Amino acid sequence: MPADAFETGPQDLVVTLLGSYVHPRESRRVWSGGLVAVLAELGFSDGAARIALTRLVRRGLLQRHREGRTVHYSLTRRSIALLADGDQRIFSLGRRERAAGEWTVLWQSIPESRRQARERLVRRLRFLGFGPYQDGTWIAPHDREAEVLALLGELDVAEHAGLLLGRPSAALDVRRFAGRAWDLDDLAARYTGFVEQFGGYAGSEPPDAEAFEVRTRLVHTFRAFPSLDPELPADLVPAPDRRAAAVELFHDLYTALAKPAQRHFDEVTKG
Repeated sequence: MPADAFETGPQDLVVTLLGSYVHPRESRRVWSGGLVAVLAELGFSDGAARIALTRLVRRGLLQRHREGRTVHYSLTRRSIALLADGDQRIFSLGRRERAAGEWTVLWQSIPESRRQARERLVRRLRFLGFGPYQDGTWIAPHDREAEVLALLGELDVAEHAGLLLGRPSAALDVRRFAGRAWDLDDLAARYTGFVEQFGGYAGSEPPDAEAFEVRTRLVHTFRAFPSLDPELPADLVPAPDRRAAAVELFHDLYTALAKPAQRHFDEVTKG
């Protein structure tokens, strides 16, 4: 499978792999050669895979362990926390209707000297369901005060930010208003594409290697949705037509392919 089958590079794919197949996350170490091998199966060169692993170590998301002549990697406390947050968002997406309530508005003016913190803030805001409304201003259609305050504290940028809770006016066309922050037509098309891409695997029992490839693509594709779908209150804006089908398909395949996919990952990475 070519690398361009994945919308993001090998660093994000490594996070998908470790989040999906490394258990227990707190203590398991994975052989570097095995990670390079599974990334090769997914279309990335040895060089690209090793560079990705090195960069993840520099970002504090992986810890490198040398054991004799071999190298192993383990998750750091930071990456474990990020994966736990990601699990909560991914596995709760679309599982319950959200009624209209308070929205969250954040504005920030983080200076260029804190660019890395600003970029981390933006990535996390997207994963929390925020959309950019204008320069430095982000909105979310739910009460995210606790999460945002924790994030601002973690990044030490609270002095450069403001936070407001409120409700959109009932006199506004909320879908048009929200369309400035989120591409709702593209979101609907992505859910339709997800169902079309993976629907054919429902009820199948592929060999272990194929189950691993399909399940990894499934998770890697679906984990983008929390950053794209604000889960607008259904009583204000109808949900995307195929979201329910996509969510059901994801959970069904994630479970059905778990055992053969895990067997393949363990076999390749055992060293």
